[in-house]
Amino acid sequence: MRDKLLIGRSIDTGSWIHALDPRFKLAAMLLYVVVIVLVSSWPDMLITALFSILMMWSTRISFRYYLKAMKPLRFLMLFIFIVQLLTVKTGEIWFSVGSFHLYTEGLEIGLLSVLRMALLVSFTAILTFTTTPGKLNLGLEGVLKPLKKIGMHPERLSLMISIALRFIPTILDETHKILKAQASRGADLKELPWKDKAKMLVSLLVPVTVSAFRRAQDLIHSMESRGFVINEPRTSLYRLTWAAKDIAFIFLFIALGAAVLVV
Repeated sequence: MRDKLLIGRSIDTGSWIHALDPRFKLAAMLLYVVVIVLVSSWPDMLITALFSILMMWSTRISFRYYLKAMKPLRFLMLFIFIVQLLTVKTGEIWFSVGSFHLYTEGLEIGLLSVLRMALLVSFTAILTFTTTPGKLNLGLEGVLKPLKKIGMHPERLSLMISIALRFIPTILDETHKILKAQASRGADLKELPWKDKAKMLVSLLVPVTVSAFRRAQDLIHSMESRGFVINEPRTSLYRLTWAAKDIAFIFLFIALGAAVLVV
């Protein structure tokens, strides 16, 4: 089951994107989100898609991993497409059955919305595929440091995010074990009708939640036994340093945003 969710896993291929400072990768992701929001036409989408494909190719990671990363969201993408198709009532009629009409603008907006989400997920996958959890945690701390001026603690926020990413595959493995145990007792999820599947999934919530709390408690004891104290000064295994290639990476995304605005 862990193989079905690739977001949050690092795949080391030794590419130049792997060697970048994680702070600049996070900043680039924020710029990319802004660009995705600005995309509103097919020329914009073509430029952004070509740029995204170039970035994915630069990581030396097979494109099938990026497709697998988008797979869990395929039903959400389909839902967004259907909602846009049915609610937008402008443009020319391209399909009609009696009083029911589908319009060209609804089709266009639906396709653009789906492609926006696909590109956003693909770049999130680039960030996690090319950055180890430890370096990603340091990058988050570096990006969130300005929040100290308003009384927030970036160490706490980055620690919560890194633990959440680490627990995702663990909880998936635990769920898979429970499903196998239920299947060995005759309750195979794949063979049940949809109504019974829903009831069975609800029954999974209690053991999975209890297991998550138990693992969280074990993690707390483990951290305390090693002398970990939140907000206390401590050294780090990795020391982040930025170079010219990190600045060039950011300028690539600034150039992408400028190109989208010009188009």
